[in-house]
Amino acid sequence: MTGPYGLTVNGHRHEIADGWVGESLLFVLRERLGLPGSKNACEEGECGSCTVRLDDQLVCSCLVLAAAAADRSVTTVEGLSASHEADGLLSDVQQAFVDAGAVQCGFCTPGLLMAVDDLLNHYPDPDDLTVREAISGNLCRCTGYGRILDAVDRAASARREAQT
Repeated sequence: MTGPYGLTVNGHRHEIADGWVGESLLFVLRERLGLPGSKNACEEGECGSCTVRLDDQLVCSCLVLAAAAADRSVTTVEGLSASHEADGLLSDVQQAFVDAGAVQCGFCTPGLLMAVDDLLNHYPDPDDLTVREAISGNLCRCTGYGRILDAVDRAASARREAQT
């Protein structure tokens, strides 16, 4: 066992009292905190389906010890729409994925949403190569990436329109 530690996830503080020192951040998010958005696929950091933001940096939560994230800020896919929690609306990136039909089986979707949101936060008008590089750590077996690329274009356009 490890001593109690705190995690701030999606702006909310959680105390983890009975965690085991070897638990991954992914396990704690899904099993202890009830946040199933990040998916458990490869457990090797190869697929990107468990991607979260840790102190403003994208990480594969399956590779991060939960205790190492203590007293740091974690944002999960559930946190992308945090500003819309009260009204139940999706974030611009989430809505773009729905509109473009980029959500197929849904296993890769959380990681892709995190990667695209991060990309657009840093590059509001990315070119195709920049988009492909940004999502290169996320494997999708359903869409062939065409719809995903369309979703990125839609989300980028929506953000530009919102700023004008």
